[in-house]
Parts: sequence; structure tokens; C-alpha cells
Amino acid sequence: MKITMDPQCLLCYLQRHLQTARSLGDDKTAMAFARELMQQLIDAPEWAASPHFGPGLAKLYTKYYGLEEDRFRQEKLESNRFVLERMDAVRSRIRAQEDPVYAGLQFAILGNYLDFSALQGKVSYEELDRMLETALEMELDPENYKSFCRDLERGGKLLYLTDNAGEIGFDRLLAEEIRRKYPRMEITFCVRGGPASNDATREDAQAVGISFPVIDNGTRVGGTELETVSRECLEALQSADVILAKGMGNTETMLGCGLNVYFAFLVKCKRIADIFDKPMMTPMLVREKA
Repeated sequence: MKITMDPQCLLCYLQRHLQTARSLGDDKTAMAFARELMQQLIDAPEWAASPHFGPGLAKLYTKYYGLEEDRFRQEKLESNRFVLERMDAVRSRIRAQEDPVYAGLQFAILGNYLDFSALQGKVSYEELDRMLETALEMELDPENYKSFCRDLERGGKLLYLTDNAGEIGFDRLLAEEIRRKYPRMEITFCVRGGPASNDATREDAQAVGISFPVIDNGTRVGGTELETVSRECLEALQSADVILAKGMGNTETMLGCGLNVYFAFLVKCKRIADIFDKPMMTPMLVREKA
């Protein structure tokens, strides 16, 4: 099952973006914006999950409010800078642990907090600093983690599907630990094909010093839709022995795809919380084949 839009998602989606629209202009403009947004929802394929609407939504913000195509660019720059300033200290903490891969995964999932779209107005760097202090207390599903390590031990190809800018710096640290412990595993990063909220692109991968091969999904969708990704991305997905998919957008668009995917994210919306029966902000490691 893909986590497609349902009435709960629809109400949340419309309310969130109408609040933003009203804050940017008058009610008349907001209504015109809303009509086109609702038409996009009506015209979408039945399989569409929430991230599918991102590119069309971005065009509406540009059309009605003159917002830049990359409207979260400043947040992305600040997020990358925040992580880079802490990278050496976090790496030292990771490598001091008995299992650096597990510790790297803890920090990588914690980095999923850097989501200026899902957590509108609620992202605080001060709060993230506090969260970093307790990152090593994070508990993840032990069976799914054991399975993840068994798959890494076998070697082959790992495709690392990223989510947010800034967060990708913590992803780098996890990938480095995977390479150190499982040197037979070939690692490739996959970013978005263009601006998609504050999601990571090739520019962000370069900014945080990703040393692994980097591809993109060929779209501005904040997830990984097998129906719309580039041929290069689809071939990488199909040939990967293991896929690590960060964030809710990748979870929404890929759950039920049948590939060997491990979803790693923080619960940041009520629909996801209900599906997995977990409180908000719960760290998750979910295996697709489970």
C-alpha cells in the first residue's frame, strides 16, 4: 500500500496551505489559489500520495504570490551550516559507541526533524541542539535493525534515498560508518531532481561533503514515486540490494513497493501516527518486507 491521500490528509493539506496563502495576501487571492489547488487534487491519479502535489503547489505559490521556485533556499543553507558546524563532534560521539552504525542511524533519524514544510514554524535549532544531546538514547526496532545489518553484511548495492537538507549531513555520517563496517557494500546517494520544499538536492549533497556517488530522482516530488522517477533512479532502485529511505515523503510514496526498503523517519503527521500507531515525533525504522 502506498500512503495515498484520504479525507484526513486532504483536510490537513488544504488547511496548511490556505493558512500560508492567507498570510501572504488577501482572501480573494487565497480563494483563487485554493480553487486551483483543489483542481490539482481532483485531477491527480488515484495512486498519488501527498508529496505528488509538491511541484504543482510550488507553481501556485509562484503564480499568486511571486515566491521563488526554491522558496526554502535560506532554510536549506542554514540547515547545512548548522550540521556542518557540529559534524566533527557528532562523528566523534558516533565512533565512541560500541555499534557506530546504530549510533549513526540514531543521528540520521534525528536529523529528520529539519523539515520546514511538515513542521511549519516549529523547527528550532535550539531544540535540535537539545535533541542531539539525547540522540544516543533513541530506541529503534531491534529486529528490523538486525535485519538491516544482515543485509549490509551480504554486500552488494545500497541506495540511500535522502530527505531534507541539513539532515543529509547526518546521512553522510551514517554512510561513512556503514562503509567502515561493511566495505563490500557499494553506496549511492539519491537526492531530489530540483527544488522540493527544503529537501536535499545535488547542491546540498555537495555542501555537506558527500563523497559517495550521487544521483537524483529526476523530479521535484518530495518522495520517490516509481511512476515518475527518472530511468537512472528507477534502475538504481531495481538493482539495489538494500534501500534506506529517509523521511515521511519516501515512506508515503514507497510503502508497499515490494523492494528491500528500510524506512527511517520521525513521525510528523497524524496520518502516519495512526498508520503505525505511534505518538508524534517517534523515531521509526520500518522494514518494507516485514
